[in-house]
Amino acid sequence: MKKIYSFLLLALSVMWSSSCSDYLDFKETDLIAGDVALKTVANNESAIMGAYGGVDNLMGVLLNSVFSDEVKTAGEFYNASTTHEWKYGPADVGLRDSYTAIDPQYRVIDRVNRVLALIDNADSTRVGDNTLRNRLRGEALFLRAYAHFELYRFYGAKYSPTGLAMPYMEAPSMLPQARIATAEYFQKLNRDINDAKALLPNNLTDINRANVAAANGLHARIALYEEKWADAETFATSYIDAVPLATLATFPGIWTDANTAEQAYRIVRTSSMGRIGSLYRNTSANASNIGTIVWTVSNKLYDSYADTDIRKAAYFIVDPTLAAANRPNADRPGLIIYKYNGGAYGTTTENLVNSKVMRTSEMYLLRAEARAEQGKITGANSAESDLNTLRANRITDHVDIVLATKDQAITEILTERFKELAFEGHRFWDLKRKGLAVARLAVDAVSADGTTLPAGDFRFALPIPDPEMKANSAMVQNTGY
Repeated sequence: MKKIYSFLLLALSVMWSSSCSDYLDFKETDLIAGDVALKTVANNESAIMGAYGGVDNLMGVLLNSVFSDEVKTAGEFYNASTTHEWKYGPADVGLRDSYTAIDPQYRVIDRVNRVLALIDNADSTRVGDNTLRNRLRGEALFLRAYAHFELYRFYGAKYSPTGLAMPYMEAPSMLPQARIATAEYFQKLNRDINDAKALLPNNLTDINRANVAAANGLHARIALYEEKWADAETFATSYIDAVPLATLATFPGIWTDANTAEQAYRIVRTSSMGRIGSLYRNTSANASNIGTIVWTVSNKLYDSYADTDIRKAAYFIVDPTLAAANRPNADRPGLIIYKYNGGAYGTTTENLVNSKVMRTSEMYLLRAEARAEQGKITGANSAESDLNTLRANRITDHVDIVLATKDQAITEILTERFKELAFEGHRFWDLKRKGLAVARLAVDAVSADGTTLPAGDFRFALPIPDPEMKANSAMVQNTGY
């Protein structure tokens, strides 16, 4: 009986194996694999558009506001104590949902890697396809470098060549991926962006897509974090030469999308993508029923602007509807962040403006820092001259500042970055890369626990979320978590 049973099992096993083999060999008629989906250059351009569609900076913008000294709770909706007061870990749901880079950035990377794997053999079906092929390769390399750099800013500590960066994906893969040393990671960033610059268009005809100026802007950021000061100065200068600084007259129009001054690359936002202004204030029913104010500007930031500084009126408003005499609820703050206001209260475009991914003013401040770190403190082509050029285009009664030391220059530059780049996704990461503390005024903190994040604290690098730790057996958690 046992022999017969064993024979039947063997027979069934052979039949099952044969059947499985037939199924595995069967070609699905409704499958559109990569070699088919990306068969032509036109197909690859569609895939690149899909990668651009995945690029978003909302999480980075909000993170740099909430984790730093840019904002304080408005008192109307404070449910972010774990993040605002730096009490978070790998299992923090708010962190996972609102401040993650792993899923969105690696999704962009996977899309461009599929293009890079097949673009060289894609069929040319139209006049100009071979020229377009080079551009698409350049755009894919730019986006791969951009997404990997964002991952580093979220999860990397202050730059150290031997520190841990993230996995650098150069081909589509479902296998576990290990983190690599920061030095190797930045070598790959520099290689990708250098290769991209040789292929991208050297004009600003379409700032919704990558170009040489945008690539130089990204390269300048990479060099800044890597503390390659001469390179940072060179790449920032290339951006500045291509994209003029906004003047006193044109600067306010940047924030209403009346112009595209200073921009080499932007994200055109639609309501389905998320309204950037809604990070700070919910949309309104109408002009007399303004949406819940989630975050307002910190006293530390607001008080740093002179009344003659045009940024003050461009970035903030004391709304008369919320002014003390007219408030239906005396607890409502009258001062609100206006930088991303968009259309009028209660309209379809309220809180809806485009994301300015990089601007010329950032490049002036980046170059000023690079020059200061090289000892170019005062005189022509110095940190001092860059600061004065920027301030003259922001403050109506500007008087030139005179710098005496490197320490003074760095302090002035960081203060100017605080004011110029507020709510653009830089402040928290600036403090991390310079090894400085987050130091809030007592009036800007809910409790003593939320006043100071010490310099060099492990929480400047976000934890790798639990879902990623469980899914990727090769992943290593950041120190401290």
